[in-house]
Amino acid sequence: MSIVLSGNDQIIYSSHEASRFGLIRDLRITSQELMALVRVVRRTEKAREGHLDLPSIGLGGAPSNLRVRVSPLDETGRTLVLIDDVSEAQRVDAIRRDFVANISHELKTPIGALSLLSEAVAGASDNPEMVKHFAAKMGVTSHRLTELVQQIINLSRLQDANPLQEFELVSVTDVVNQAISLCITNADSRKIAIDFDIQDECKVFADREQLVMAIQNLVENAINYSPNNTRVSITIRSDNGTVEIIVKDQGIGIPESDLERIFERFYRVDPARSRETGGTGLGLSIVKHVAANHDGEVKVWSRPGEGSTFTFSLPKSEGVIGK
Repeated sequence: MSIVLSGNDQIIYSSHEASRFGLIRDLRITSQELMALVRVVRRTEKAREGHLDLPSIGLGGAPSNLRVRVSPLDETGRTLVLIDDVSEAQRVDAIRRDFVANISHELKTPIGALSLLSEAVAGASDNPEMVKHFAAKMGVTSHRLTELVQQIINLSRLQDANPLQEFELVSVTDVVNQAISLCITNADSRKIAIDFDIQDECKVFADREQLVMAIQNLVENAINYSPNNTRVSITIRSDNGTVEIIVKDQGIGIPESDLERIFERFYRVDPARSRETGGTGLGLSIVKHVAANHDGEVKVWSRPGEGSTFTFSLPKSEGVIGK
């Protein structure tokens, strides 16, 4: 954005963006902070830089942070104001810092546990049973650490500039069957039955690996937050050009206050249960990114004590398998 001021502070030229941010009214700059910077430049005859924090514009708008540079043009007092909106860059940087902080915190716990367990093994060298006990715990902890690192890598790949590496026509039934096969050991250990209802045989254009990853995370989430001896149901259906993969559990449910945040990275409704089941806090965030990468969406219905239903929707390709 740019604005050119005359020596008496009247605007000679302004770009459209300057008006959009509410910086101009009646051929005058409305920001007192910016005009103060202009006066300093005229007095010193040297270019200066600064920042402006603007309130949100319109309903639901976000505040804006502008970087400004004011330069003298000539001896008549004409002044050039260059403005750069750095709001998005700052938002991305804040997300990056928050993500790094969360990763550091999440990695610290299992790494610290491994350190303590290794000391315990060393201290119990004359007791084979204790060594075996601590070694087993080290195996569980290292597995969780490996899973966390892999989930971080998966999420990073999903956020690449070009996240869809292998885009092809895939069978949704095949994708779900593969995802179930990756979850069946966990389900069997908890005596949780997985029901699969194929109402429509559908194809979608997608990255197969990403879809399997998303459905696996939904099914694993349903298993981990369900009591033993319950059921998880998965349904495929199509409606108005959309394929829906519905994962329903008989679990503990999610409070309404948490529903808007469950797709955030590292957010856990029940941190204690997540630690017990080995959850990373990244699974639903991965699901959200896979859906977005495929022009789809993921929705959730849940109520405490009544379980949860996640609906993963994708645009359907033309035609039906076998036709």
